[in-house]
Amino acid sequence: MNIDFKKLLKPYKNESIENLASWIKINSVDDPNSASKEYPFGIGVENALKFIAELGLKEGFNVDRCDNYCTEISFGEGKLISVFAHADVVPATGKWNHDPFGAVIEKNIMYGRGTSDDKGPAMAAFYALKALKDNNLIDGYKVSLVIGGNEEKGGRCLDYYFNKLNKPAPLYGFTPDADFPLIYGEKGIGGYVHKYQLKSSEILNIQGGIAVNSVIDEAKAVVKKNSLLKENAANFFTLLNVKYAIVENDSFEEITVYGKSAHGSIPHYGLNAGLILLKFLGFIYKDEHLSQLAECYLETTGKKMNTYYESEYLHNTTYNVGVISTKDNELSLYVNFRYPENVNLDEVKDKINSLSLGSVDKIYGGEPLLFDPKSKLVSTLLKVYQEETGDLETPIKTIGGGTYAKECKNTIAFGSAFPGRNDKIHEPDEEIHLDDFLKSQSIYARAIYELGKLK
Repeated sequence: MNIDFKKLLKPYKNESIENLASWIKINSVDDPNSASKEYPFGIGVENALKFIAELGLKEGFNVDRCDNYCTEISFGEGKLISVFAHADVVPATGKWNHDPFGAVIEKNIMYGRGTSDDKGPAMAAFYALKALKDNNLIDGYKVSLVIGGNEEKGGRCLDYYFNKLNKPAPLYGFTPDADFPLIYGEKGIGGYVHKYQLKSSEILNIQGGIAVNSVIDEAKAVVKKNSLLKENAANFFTLLNVKYAIVENDSFEEITVYGKSAHGSIPHYGLNAGLILLKFLGFIYKDEHLSQLAECYLETTGKKMNTYYESEYLHNTTYNVGVISTKDNELSLYVNFRYPENVNLDEVKDKINSLSLGSVDKIYGGEPLLFDPKSKLVSTLLKVYQEETGDLETPIKTIGGGTYAKECKNTIAFGSAFPGRNDKIHEPDEEIHLDDFLKSQSIYARAIYELGKLK
């Protein structure tokens, strides 16, 4: 059967954009303050999961709220084809030119937190399912679209989905939470807390960052009043081309440093305000070890700690300090660590501790993911992408970012960012080009249909 999937999706253009805008307007940042047994990730995430559930019911799908950990939308009978996306978003930090939850559209671009990570791709997948269902093309297989609520903060949603609810793994699946053409490998993702005892009691407090998988874009320190602080700040930060501000009170001063956010998998694209602040404080209070510690992590691959590793397919290690804080004069650096398949976590810990720059008790992490590029799943999705777009040049690749593919068997990341497009995920003014949003709908519809025909 020769199906024009672009034509199949055209009737849903305006409706899909309107529903995406409504979804973006729901602030679905994980909120521990409103989390409960009923709403495990807080009210905002629950509202986002409820929104897509109600849309699914309205369109005639089977809907399972999965104890409010996920929303599962399904249709059909037979072998299972699954799509895994998420409704939670990272905080809208930094300076935005558009309301992060306004879904403002300018020049055919929608701005807002979650437009590209991951509500836009999730909504595109929803309309792919709807078009297939409306045209009786879900036949001989079952499709499930699973929208999780905790992808950005650890994936407890899919852990509950598979391991508590005992939901089945698909025969084939994909997650629209990365890049086209597709991702056949993902680095392992781990983390650890690097603790360091501050040498100066004049540093009262240091705080920076919200999510460990984002580069710190703003950090603050409160210190006892010190004439050296203001005297040296201008030269120090001017040389680094970094913005800062100092507020003075009778007995203390507060210094704020501004950086640039980026995804934790690509920390070299950001500017870590927390580490720059630590380097400055080390300079002011003559704490060479603190300055050295900051320098080690400002070099994001581990080379300055002798903890650099690389492999042919998954490439090199990255270390992102996403949160810093102090308590009782002890500094804690929360590190998001990404690594290829040849890394031993205990070896990394031992090498860091051998530097005598504080200590790391334990490094946790999951196994890297690597698919055979010639497998049925990879070759089918690549063919779908190439024939729907005409792009025969862009190669498949591996990434440092982690997706739901690690949580789900027989699943890889497939889109939705097109080659050459920077949608500013985890950054201010996150965006999605509406032409891309619509194009991905037909790609996903065809992908589900073609996977449904595989044995």
